[in-house]
Amino acid sequence: MAFSSSALSSSFLSSFPHTSTRSKTNLRFPSIRLIKAASEPEKGNPTATQTKKAQESTNAQPQSQAPAAAKPPPKKPVYSMKKGQIVRVDKEKYLNSLNYLSVGHPPYYKGLDYIYEDRGEVLDLRIFETGEYALVAWVGIPTAPAWLPTDMLIKSEKLNYERL
Repeated sequence: MAFSSSALSSSFLSSFPHTSTRSKTNLRFPSIRLIKAASEPEKGNPTATQTKKAQESTNAQPQSQAPAAAKPPPKKPVYSMKKGQIVRVDKEKYLNSLNYLSVGHPPYYKGLDYIYEDRGEVLDLRIFETGEYALVAWVGIPTAPAWLPTDMLIKSEKLNYERL
């Protein structure tokens, strides 16, 4: 029982009305009337025009003062490290930190020894409410990068690891 695709599609489509051929003119709003109505002052209410003029005059005053008191753009933060820098984690500080306690490893867990070696690379630096943090990825270790406080990172001169 093989159906031809043309016979199937023509019989299937013929049973439904074609809604895509409707014109969408009934959905348009008369934008000319809206603009015209908003630009003309109300003739029957003279207090409305007076309040509009008063608002325009008060709005004009801050605009004239704005260029005189223009704020300089915010300064870029000064980071203690640079992107691409090679780092390692200070073992004493890490073992006493919330980062270590939050993962629930047993004391002196051996699976994290790679972070104490000179393999970490700083990918990004940010200043959060709790201080300056660095996004660190470890070269040769298939694990996700981690945000660590920069005060527990030790700068290193060169990448020191052997491929396993």
